[in-house]
Amino acid sequence: MERYSRQILFSPIGEEGQKKIRSKHVLIVGIGALGSANAELLTRAGVGKLTIVDRDYVDWTNLQRQTLYCEQDAESGLPKAIAAKQRLEAINHDVEIRAFVMDADDEPFVSIFEQGVDVVIDGTDNFETRFLINDLAQKYNVPWIYGACVGSYGLSFAMIPGKTPCFRCLVHHLPSYHMTCDNIGIIAPTVQMVASYQTAEALKILVEDERAIRDSLVVFDLWKNEHRFLKVNKLKNKQCPSCGEHRSYPSLQEPKAKMAVLCGRETVQIRHPHSFDLKEMAQQIKASGQKVQYNDYLMITELEGHRTVLFADGRMLIHGTKDLMDARSLYQKYFA
Repeated sequence: MERYSRQILFSPIGEEGQKKIRSKHVLIVGIGALGSANAELLTRAGVGKLTIVDRDYVDWTNLQRQTLYCEQDAESGLPKAIAAKQRLEAINHDVEIRAFVMDADDEPFVSIFEQGVDVVIDGTDNFETRFLINDLAQKYNVPWIYGACVGSYGLSFAMIPGKTPCFRCLVHHLPSYHMTCDNIGIIAPTVQMVASYQTAEALKILVEDERAIRDSLVVFDLWKNEHRFLKVNKLKNKQCPSCGEHRSYPSLQEPKAKMAVLCGRETVQIRHPHSFDLKEMAQQIKASGQKVQYNDYLMITELEGHRTVLFADGRMLIHGTKDLMDARSLYQKYFA
């Protein structure tokens, strides 16, 4: 236990707390900026099992704040989940790291909750996925820790099923932050601050120190030197369809969207009905004279001025457009 000696010396954790951390399973959804920071902190803390889920790949614009990735990852076009797994295993080989390159609404995602998770950490960038996490967390009685950041502004809150308001209870009362990193930017210290709050709450949950869990929503703006803690427990709604007395878990009932504009980005995601044979497709595109890059997980090419990324699971990203009709036309021309 020498590796964790300084953490064990911290009396709220101690040897017993470290053993509990070592026996627990954490799920991180989204392994971008917040997900990277949380994953590294928890891996260094010695969590027993860490599952990471992400649908995207490493891009050059990620490197300024997504701390698990390097230039080689961006050059190789590695999926974030795979690149993160490689880095995390190099940091601590004792932690069991499971990585999934998939959307959070894919069927295998639900099975992670069914198999047992001790805490979920939000590293996503959109409300739809958070509502899904929220419904699964309520259904399977799993604490989850919300986090969001943009510019110099961030917020976080730990949601404990049966005790605190859930995300659906809170969403109409959260401070407005409809801006995204893609349109107003973000500074790395904002990410680190939110992730620190998230990981701290995760450690409290993992060592089962319920009295220490913060019962307020933290909101801050690092550039404006503002920091607030908002009491939100009165917002718990008995009629909430996710955590109330008559639950229907609405996000679990919604059909998967075959086409969607990704939040805050000029990118359309399309779901192909079948998986892609990337090697064969890469050979066909090369034969047509197009430049192509591929690995075991995805293929990157350019079609009619649009950077196009195909994942082995049948998903496709068409960059440079928010127009669903244009994206559909490109898809039907080359892949339907």
